[in-house]
Amino acid sequence: MNSFRKIAVSFGIFAALAACDAAAYPDKPVHYYIGFAAGGESDIAARFQQQVFRRKYSHEMLIEYKPGAGGGLAWAQLNGMPADGYTIMGVNLPTIVLQPMEGEVQYKTEDIVPVYWFHYTPDAIVVAADSPYKTFPDLVKAAKEKPGTLSFAGSGTNSANHLAHEKLDVLAGIKTIYAPFKGTGDLTSSVLGQHVTGAVSSITLAIQLRGKARALAVATEKRHPQLPDVPTFKELGFNWVGGAYRGVAVPKSTPPAIRKEVSEMIEALNKDPELRKQMEDGGFVVVDISLDGMSAFMQQQSKEYIEIARRMGLLK
Repeated sequence: MNSFRKIAVSFGIFAALAACDAAAYPDKPVHYYIGFAAGGESDIAARFQQQVFRRKYSHEMLIEYKPGAGGGLAWAQLNGMPADGYTIMGVNLPTIVLQPMEGEVQYKTEDIVPVYWFHYTPDAIVVAADSPYKTFPDLVKAAKEKPGTLSFAGSGTNSANHLAHEKLDVLAGIKTIYAPFKGTGDLTSSVLGQHVTGAVSSITLAIQLRGKARALAVATEKRHPQLPDVPTFKELGFNWVGGAYRGVAVPKSTPPAIRKEVSEMIEALNKDPELRKQMEDGGFVVVDISLDGMSAFMQQQSKEYIEIARRMGLLK
């Protein structure tokens, strides 16, 4: 009888220890890879998360950079990394859907396993402060009167800005020119100097250029606190909410239980009140798309991106 009791006690201790181990994640530093250079919006978001991670888990979130090919270099390497929950990588939409269509990256959209989307940078139409176009309807009216003459700067080709430009033309029923630049910094002088009509960019640009430029419309559900005088596209009669989404992915070989742990960890960071305020102040819109809602969200977004990709010539 004593032997049975000893076995039962030992088993109970083992089960308790196992339960503690399971609940301990993360119990060591997490390596967080970013596919862009330091200083960009992906890095800014990761730095916010790093602060909360350190405070919440008493470990470090080690941010490492693998820039190249607009994020494609890092994403092509993701599935060769450890699948233990301690290696995660920042991912972006619509980029991980559009890039493989070009055929110039070494990964496919289905190779990427996002476990959480935590915010998006809302699309916005931005013009110089002294632009003749004071409202979005003014701009649309001019574009309809002079098809193919208004031009809009954006960051990159086959990028979130490029996709937003195509969406602008479709929803407003206009035909305008897209002028790609290497990055947001490069296009700023052209917008302010009115070498282009404006930019199809994001709320963050409008905030950075406050006083020098103004947003005519933003792709949010309701007006953004940082730009309370700027109407949403929905207010103007256009079904346009969204922008460049950012999230976290893990290697494809990561077991389901570990995927869930990572998703729950990012969710815990994302629901921190201080982090949410930092995101909002920076012009981001916080979202909470966890593993449970991932499949439906990706299907919905991909369908929209593919429809616009046909207009962009990525799909025949």
